[in-house]
Amino acid sequence: MELSITQPDDWHLHLRDGDVLKTVVSHSAHHFGRAIVMPNLKPPITTTAAAVAYREAILKSLPANSDFNPLMTLYLTDTTSPLEIKLARESQVVFGVKLYPAGATTNSQDGVTDLFGKCLPVLQEMVEHNMPLLVHGEVTNPEVDIFDREKVFIETLLSPLVQKFPRLKVVMEHVTTMDAVKFVESCTEGNVAATVTPQHLVLNRNSLFQGGFQPHNYCLPVLKREIHRQALVSAVTSGSKRFFLGTDSAPHDRRKKECSCGCAGIYNAPVALSAYAKVFEQANALDKLEAFTSFNGPDFYGLPRNNSLIKLSKTPWKVPESFSYASGDIVPMFAGQMLDWLPSPL
Repeated sequence: MELSITQPDDWHLHLRDGDVLKTVVSHSAHHFGRAIVMPNLKPPITTTAAAVAYREAILKSLPANSDFNPLMTLYLTDTTSPLEIKLARESQVVFGVKLYPAGATTNSQDGVTDLFGKCLPVLQEMVEHNMPLLVHGEVTNPEVDIFDREKVFIETLLSPLVQKFPRLKVVMEHVTTMDAVKFVESCTEGNVAATVTPQHLVLNRNSLFQGGFQPHNYCLPVLKREIHRQALVSAVTSGSKRFFLGTDSAPHDRRKKECSCGCAGIYNAPVALSAYAKVFEQANALDKLEAFTSFNGPDFYGLPRNNSLIKLSKTPWKVPESFSYASGDIVPMFAGQMLDWLPSPL
């Protein structure tokens, strides 16, 4: 069996920098036409000038003749100025502003502590410039159970935000629960959307503990119960325009994953399209795969769809055990396993 679909984009991607960037960017560029690149570096990308410089570093790391287009983002802080939003829009390379609640995930310590206080002028400016807010939807209160942090975020922050700024475009990134699905579906279409990762479609929280703790299945937001995984599958295979592909591919050196305090993040760029195709196949919804991977994202962002095509072949292939770079190696999702959808350019 073969499928030809419009070349997909990745609307939530971590590329890191330095040697890791040079190693991983080709895996995304091989499959995707564009990607929304996350700004949580050290130091974070908080200005348009820094975003432009980071984009140049990405372009220099691409394989020869690649036409992969990185779409940049700014890291929202309590001190981000409205002027920076204006500069970002004028740059034509920045396409979103990322909200990390301080301490929510990797390199989020510089994130927002007072969304409705210190960030109010910036949010108003974003509405005026039609700049999307990309939300890591978890509260960081240590008294809230880690499996409930998305639900509580929706109730206490996201719902009030959408009510206060009904014209603000919001992407709820890497949703993990039926609560998030219901919230997105309750909002005005075209104003609020969500990205969904391959790991949250194919794994549940049991996958963290089978045969001992599995550090390469640990990500944030953390994997949830099977009922939530099923809700996500139903949402993405329904044909709804509100959900689109965002891998949240997040490379970490093996030593930072397999240690006493391992990093959160799953490196899925080499296998993401294979995983998505399998999910849609199992749901008898392969006819809806192209919209999810290739149409809904650019339509929400107001960008043209890609013109090129890729082919997905029902061909068994083995995922490499790891990918080496100058000072270590990175273990991908499904390392060493056989997958049965092989993507290739047309």
